Amino acid sequence: MPSRITPAVLVGALSLVLVSCAAPAPTTPSPASTPETGDGHGAIAGAEEVAEPPLGLTTISSEGVVRHLDLLDESVSDLGAVTAPTAMATDGRYLFADSGAGVEVVDSGVWTWDHVDHFHYYRAAPALLGTVEGDGTATVATTNSSTAGGTGLSFADSGDAVLLDTEALSKGEIRESFRLDREPHDGMVVPVGSFALVTEVEGGVATEVVAYTADGGATGLREPCTQPAGTITTRVGAVIGCSDGALLAHVDDGDLVVERIPYPAGTTGAVTGFDNREGRPTVVGLAGSTDIRLLDTRARSWTMLTAPVPLVHVTAVDDDDDTLLALAQDGRMLVLDAATGAMRAETAPLVADSLTAGAAPTLIADQHRAYLSAPAEHRLYEIDYADGARIARTFDTDAEPAFTAETGR
Repeated sequence: MPSRITPAVLVGALSLVLVSCAAPAPTTPSPASTPETGDGHGAIAGAEEVAEPPLGLTTISSEGVVRHLDLLDESVSDLGAVTAPTAMATDGRYLFADSGAGVEVVDSGVWTWDHVDHFHYYRAAPALLGTVEGDGTATVATTNSSTAGGTGLSFADSGDAVLLDTEALSKGEIRESFRLDREPHDGMVVPVGSFALVTEVEGGVATEVVAYTADGGATGLREPCTQPAGTITTRVGAVIGCSDGALLAHVDDGDLVVERIPYPAGTTGAVTGFDNREGRPTVVGLAGSTDIRLLDTRARSWTMLTAPVPLVHVTAVDDDDDTLLALAQDGRMLVLDAATGAMRAETAPLVADSLTAGAAPTLIADQHRAYLSAPAEHRLYEIDYADGARIARTFDTDAEPAFTAETGR
């Protein structure tokens, strides 16, 4: 039975450089970057609404240099520099660069606002917004909105659980909605509407998630989740991986609802990370090099597949053709059938040097293309996965794209 917290209970509880050219871009927030109120379409004062998605690849080098490749005109902009990161997360607009001693926030200045039956597209000045303080590796959890809601950060060494105000980020301001003290651990802070689910520990190991309001008030809702790992937000709700399956959290008529979706009987091992085309209801992850697990958040069901070759990553396109994209251990990108796991197409080993060097490539699923970063090869690939995994464009870079995000989506 789903766990639920109602409003009544709450009241009581409360260097990427193309061989072409590079143009500089502002590294401080535009003073006009304040949200419009009441328009309901994700507009920001000072931003330009454009006719098509302003898609780009925003990268951070191992030294922290941030650059943006505009996929429409192929121009490159230098956005400045952050502390050399060890990891990066994104929501499709912001990049959260983790140095192990705090998370620096980069606003790419391009985003899409999803109105369910249609979309609005915006372009504004990019900016380096500043740092969220914290000790140790940070786990970042985002939503599908870059102008509303929250963004969660969990710091492993200090135990700090932080919820950022995403609307404030759209104004160029880092504002913490709450910061909670916890025992240090590898945990999560997962935003869900006006709530957040925060992992709690027993004996140094996370064993459950606890619900809070956006201002840090405990709601009383607690849900067991042993060894939580991996979180992603879909159109249906926020997914959290647990050792025995997944939790699906969403807001229903103002109530926070948490449902448990267990693995099929006899399943061993667990998914430790999920990926998909942003916002789509189906997500996928690996529980071993050939153990693919798809979670349909609408149907609340798992599909278990066996990969044709050992993999390092997999992502769900969730299109009418039931497409999966995967990165093989030998550096090939594979196009797989999400119903059977069979291979439909493959590329040559595009990122073999990166995998050998331990420079993890990034594989991104888009509606029409895949994007694959090749850090050691100093290259970015655009791949038409529906056309036999054809290489549509190749972008050579002077600096390795150590961390890559598709932005503007």
